[in-house]
Amino acid sequence: MTAQGRSRGRDVWGSGIGLIAAGGAAATGFQPLALWPATLLALAYCIGRIEAARSPLRAAGSGWLFGLGLFAVGNNWIAKAFTYQAQMPAWLGWIAVLLLASYLAIFPALAAWAAAMLARRRQAALVPALAAFWIIAEWLRAWAFTGFPWNPLAVVALGPFSRPGLSLIAPWLGTYALSGLVVLLAGQWLFAARAAKLQKWRAAAIHALLPGALFLLPLGGSGEEGTLAFTLVQPNTPQDQINDAARFEDHFRTTAGLSLPVNPAQTRLVLWPEGGVPDYLRPGYAPIWYAQSTYGADPALARSRMGKVIGPRSLLLTGATDLAQQNGRIVGASNVVTALDGRGTIRGSYSKAHLVPYGEYLPMRPILESIGLSRLVGGTVDFLAGPGPRTTDFGNPAKGGWGKAGVQVCYEIIFSGEVTDRSARPDYIFNPSIDGWFGAWGPPQHLAQARMRAIEEGLPVLRSTTTGISAVIDADGVVRQFLPLGVAGRLDGMVPPAHPPTLFARIGNALALIWAALLLVCAIMVASAKRSR
Repeated sequence: MTAQGRSRGRDVWGSGIGLIAAGGAAATGFQPLALWPATLLALAYCIGRIEAARSPLRAAGSGWLFGLGLFAVGNNWIAKAFTYQAQMPAWLGWIAVLLLASYLAIFPALAAWAAAMLARRRQAALVPALAAFWIIAEWLRAWAFTGFPWNPLAVVALGPFSRPGLSLIAPWLGTYALSGLVVLLAGQWLFAARAAKLQKWRAAAIHALLPGALFLLPLGGSGEEGTLAFTLVQPNTPQDQINDAARFEDHFRTTAGLSLPVNPAQTRLVLWPEGGVPDYLRPGYAPIWYAQSTYGADPALARSRMGKVIGPRSLLLTGATDLAQQNGRIVGASNVVTALDGRGTIRGSYSKAHLVPYGEYLPMRPILESIGLSRLVGGTVDFLAGPGPRTTDFGNPAKGGWGKAGVQVCYEIIFSGEVTDRSARPDYIFNPSIDGWFGAWGPPQHLAQARMRAIEEGLPVLRSTTTGISAVIDADGVVRQFLPLGVAGRLDGMVPPAHPPTLFARIGNALALIWAALLLVCAIMVASAKRSR
């Protein structure tokens, strides 16, 4: 190899390491660090490398390397899940993080390739083209192979708990289009650096200050109060104890003790987390399936005791498990939220629709089990997907009811545009979850995405989790109350009111794709301008 070839190889290697490092730095803009300037700087560097690529294929490589760092660091919490089960070794968790990051990085790679193709004739078209294709790539990531839209770039635009900041414009953009705006703003910092290099200080200042000014907008919520009382419970059940039958009664006593009414005459909504009760609440299963529950084969007794805990004027929404039978044989289970009134009567239920591959079901089970692979959560019965978002009307709060409830279980809340029944808009969204799997980084990222859903839809979101972070989020994305990680407690108050349906609530992700189309038109016009001279 010639000296020139060796030098070029070192440059390529250094550029690759730099792109992976930039992707990792960009991930620090997500929670819990929320270092949004790092995200913009890293994105600006990535855009520069895509622009400098000698071909669209090499631009795709730059996008993939950046994505590898972005998703490996941003999703590092996934490795923690492997430490809570015995089905697979804990060290496999880090391999899983890298494999997942390698797959997810395909989406920014596609965006980079498409943008480089469009901007071949004029580089000035690259930034709007990349913003447009980034929107499309995130939308694709949300549904391809069941979808995993965790940590869209848009969440770096969230302000602190008391101030949603730039994300308050999400009702007019949608999350994925807001991600495109983040790309555009990162491009401004790239332009600022280039203007400064040419000593064009006024232009450099304008390009540099615009993103910062937008990210620091003092946009806050309305602070309106609602009319429906609630008690939201966080029992702080350790992840390694949730499935320990010997501790079921202790866990129930903790949760029940945090749920007692202060005023039994008050109409109240009581919220327990996913997995809030270990008992099967519905009758009709074979006795063996009730054997490890608190009350043996008597689900009616379990429901009755829960009704007595909450009181006659309360409605409990709790995570539970239902079983599916066929010819007397259990063929699956449903991760459900069950509604119980003060008499212990089931008033409705919701079955989780977006299931977690390898967590709640094992794809291609016969093949994978034959080579020794299993679910992260042990068991030979897979969970079955529910029908999707639906609204349950529990009556007008002004007349003693509990409002129109929408439910999204655990990570369902991260799917932009898929959290409500648009034909029957709820008054609020209940998001129960078990976040104890996910270490220190996963829970705050989960909460941030729940805030984005509240803003987009103009609906309050109430999160009850086993170990934190539980929170009450108003329709502007402001966290009104919260319980931190590792604390047992309850939150009491009034459910914040909903806003009128937002533009996003009316048309969903079609709104984000419209913005992508507009950016593409702009990019094409810029790319074509050179030929018109």
